[in-house]
Amino acid sequence: MKELSEAEWHVLESLWAASPKVGSQIVADLEQRRGWSRSTTLTMLRRMTEKGLISCDDGGKMKSYTPLVHRQEAVKRETESFLNRVYQGSVSMLLNSFVEKRKLTPGEIRKLREILDQAEEKNEH
Repeated sequence: MKELSEAEWHVLESLWAASPKVGSQIVADLEQRRGWSRSTTLTMLRRMTEKGLISCDDGGKMKSYTPLVHRQEAVKRETESFLNRVYQGSVSMLLNSFVEKRKLTPGEIRKLREILDQAEEKNEH
């Protein structure tokens, strides 16, 4: 799977929220959330079907669409791409950038410590 475009993310977000969905449901959702026209959404659905990102079942009265990409997989790939592109793969540079720009809540700090502790345990095994 290649990187997803912003538009592809919007379509997939609609399908990850609930699927399968018929085309008219996706059109209505993206018109409301993104201001997209019907033709824009239908073009995206066709292109994404051709790319193998979603499946299209036209066995009934209306075409229904289902994502072929799992959200967790897409998020993982996008995160890796972002980390490599912006921070040369350095997680510490990424975290430092966030901590410098934003005040973390005690809960966020606690959660980060838990994540780091879990990572340390994995490395020890």
